[in-house]
Amino acid sequence: MGPGGPPGDRFKEAAQVKDRKGTIARLWHYLRHERARLTIALLLIAGTSGLGLLGPLLMGRAIDNYISTGDMAGLGRLMLLMLAVYIGVSILTWLQARVMSQVALRTVHLLRKDIFAKLQRLPLKFFDTRPHGDTMSRITNDVETINQILTEGAAQIVSSVLTGIGVIVLMLWLQPVLAVVSIVSLVSWSLVVNRIIGPRTRVGFRAQQRQLGVLNGLIEETISGERTVMAYNQEQVRIGEFEAANEELRVHSVKAQTFAGVVGPVMNFVNNFSIALVAAAGGWLAVDGRTTVGVVASFLSYTRQLSQPINQISQMYNQLQSALAGAERIFEILDEPDEINAASTRNVITRGEVQFRDVSFSYDGVAPILKHVYLDAKPGSVTALVGPTGAGKTTIINLLTRFYEIDSGEILIDGVNLRDINKEELRRQLGIVLQDGFLFAGTVMENIRYGRLDATDEEVMAAAATAQADEFIRHLPEGYFTELTERGGNVSQGQRQLITIARALLANPRILILDEATSNVDTRTERYIQEGMTRLMEGRTSFVIAHRLSTIRGADQILVINQGEIIERGTHAELLDQGGFYARLSGSQAGGDAELLAAEEAEELRAMARAQAQQVHAGPPAGFGPR
Repeated sequence: MGPGGPPGDRFKEAAQVKDRKGTIARLWHYLRHERARLTIALLLIAGTSGLGLLGPLLMGRAIDNYISTGDMAGLGRLMLLMLAVYIGVSILTWLQARVMSQVALRTVHLLRKDIFAKLQRLPLKFFDTRPHGDTMSRITNDVETINQILTEGAAQIVSSVLTGIGVIVLMLWLQPVLAVVSIVSLVSWSLVVNRIIGPRTRVGFRAQQRQLGVLNGLIEETISGERTVMAYNQEQVRIGEFEAANEELRVHSVKAQTFAGVVGPVMNFVNNFSIALVAAAGGWLAVDGRTTVGVVASFLSYTRQLSQPINQISQMYNQLQSALAGAERIFEILDEPDEINAASTRNVITRGEVQFRDVSFSYDGVAPILKHVYLDAKPGSVTALVGPTGAGKTTIINLLTRFYEIDSGEILIDGVNLRDINKEELRRQLGIVLQDGFLFAGTVMENIRYGRLDATDEEVMAAAATAQADEFIRHLPEGYFTELTERGGNVSQGQRQLITIARALLANPRILILDEATSNVDTRTERYIQEGMTRLMEGRTSFVIAHRLSTIRGADQILVINQGEIIERGTHAELLDQGGFYARLSGSQAGGDAELLAAEEAEELRAMARAQAQQVHAGPPAGFGPR
């Protein structure tokens, strides 16, 4: 961003949290609000698992007690009982899925709410040094992985554990020798497989989600800057960058899914091998008279049932790793320190006197941006900040608004240290018009009312009229109720700026900040709104950043900033008399401004003539400023 803003690679990844137990504990902090539903779900899962265990047992009884004896009536009754059991399993499975879905949705709703609220409390530095797409990925994709594991995986893991325990108990009760054969063959191989594959899968999923955040960041940045991309014919460059990031995501995903995909086939082999062992051992025991055919049949079914929980836990383990990787990234945001704020909420800003006392600041703690700055802005005065790009003008505003905290010195408002003023109170008394006016999706009325949400329609229109925005707004298709697209893409750049000026007017602040507020409007439009801006600044302490010196000639004091230091100060006339940096800067702009103004005045006369000639056909003009 250069010397005038915070540094940092926008795609630099923060260190990953690796405290698995801590992550699970913090997830439980959100789940504990659903303890009642979790208890119900646990009971339903236990009932489902219990009924599921009855099936093989009843099948063995059917073989030993009814099929071998030819008792068809008894077999029919037993079949009806088995049918009832399986219907019960289906009903309980549906109920537990419904309850767990409610638990998951309520939990992720609370999690999303906390993340979004956290974003509102984070300092501006967080957003300046993090790719926006990665942050969005954490709020959407990572939360969704948690939703999936809670909706499907958690119940399945609990059910698998209960089913596995129940199967082992029944096996040991029915035939201990066969139980040992089945359990040892399944569990030993399953542990070996998960011990080898599990860690590699976890690493793969973490890398996959990290790269997904990078890809989302690239997409978000490209969409936001699409106009610049097209203007410089960089479409192919962006496509190349996307393909590289997309390919890296594919590589990470392939690695993660390859390790995850190995588990199923390997476990299927283990399961079939175990069933073969049980069948061989069971057949030998049945021939030897130490068990029955029905028990062997039950064991074959129980062996498959035991393999299913092991397989499911193995598969859910991979999903669990993905969810934990997402949770780690979410908690990383939640662990970021909030903006430093004073506990006091007292109203201390009444006059608007601003003082900087020996203020120094750097964005990275190394390269100083401001060095020992002193300034005094009296209540109701206009202070202009001028200087080359990167001199530190906007940084002074960032410190006054407490978007960043100073390194040394102090800033006072009405004699109170800025650190002792509550930020809500501070920003309530600040009206800010930035160089790049930002508009939200919504109507023009809603965008202006953003300055004061309780303002009436009449107050909104009055603010727009003062900002000289009323005329062009009324000529929009729906006037004040015209829907603006994202970032105000369906109005001109100058019109966007006028709307933001009206927004600041409506806020009625004690201190006004205009950061290149008229840089995006032409000279004719600038002159047109100058009267409104003068009325806006009356009675308010105003700070004006301007490269165009014609906008700040009437300032009470002009501070010339270069390389982070105030090198000259005074009125326009005083600085010209000094013949220093400001005088040279003013001289270099005078000729260009005069030529530009003459050209624009000529164009204005031509436009008026065309409008008069076409008035009958064209109707009223559609606003002003370049489109």
